[in-house]
Amino acid sequence: MSIISFIVFYLITMISNQGYRYIDIDSLEFVQLEEIPEGSPTAIITTSIGEIRAVLYPEYAPETVAQFMNLAENGWYDNTYIFEAKNDAYFAGGSIDKQGNLPENTPESQEKLPLELHQNLWSFRGALCSLITATDTSFTKRLFKTETKYTGSRFMILNSVDFSDEEFLQQFQEASGNETLANAFITRGGVPNFSQQVTVFGQAYSGLDIIAQICSSELSETNTLGYTAPKEDIFIISIQISEYTEQDAILNELS
Repeated sequence: MSIISFIVFYLITMISNQGYRYIDIDSLEFVQLEEIPEGSPTAIITTSIGEIRAVLYPEYAPETVAQFMNLAENGWYDNTYIFEAKNDAYFAGGSIDKQGNLPENTPESQEKLPLELHQNLWSFRGALCSLITATDTSFTKRLFKTETKYTGSRFMILNSVDFSDEEFLQQFQEASGNETLANAFITRGGVPNFSQQVTVFGQAYSGLDIIAQICSSELSETNTLGYTAPKEDIFIISIQISEYTEQDAILNELS
């Protein structure tokens, strides 16, 4: 539960890191819970403890997906580290070391993509998300919710907070503002506190057990950059860009 300092869920849907946004609750389409169309772009993330497969959403996060696919195809993520894991809720990867660093020659533009938020994408279990890299802020911008946040090449994959706590569950349902959305989180799992706060650009359909295993790793002490890496090194061996096939559909059903 420490990953969530509970925020009224209705407000999360209305106020994002990029200011006030209107979420039309009645028109939500939970694309992450729908059947994946054959031919959709996918990422096969091979880690040192197992494989994770995720569908990508270029129609909702075009700049983020385009950069991720380009970097993956050019080997950017090969033999990089998972440098953060947090309380069973998520892990972060794509760094050259366990500290969370990037290569010195990393282009500034690569780490300053605009946040891409969409009301049809939520921080469910298995969501593939971008890490925040920078914030254009000031006292006035914070006051009027006009901060601009940016993302980059490193990413995180969400597991889930604990929805079994009865008191939290009751609070969550009462504050959600939408029964369907609340039930989707309760059934699927996820990290509600990240809703409409980070770019969601993909959804894992296979390897959820690997995600859970990484997120529950024994952790090192918090480093100078504020990250807590798994004590035992876990690597991203490669990320292969592919397309969703009948074989993937079978893996999806099994998971």
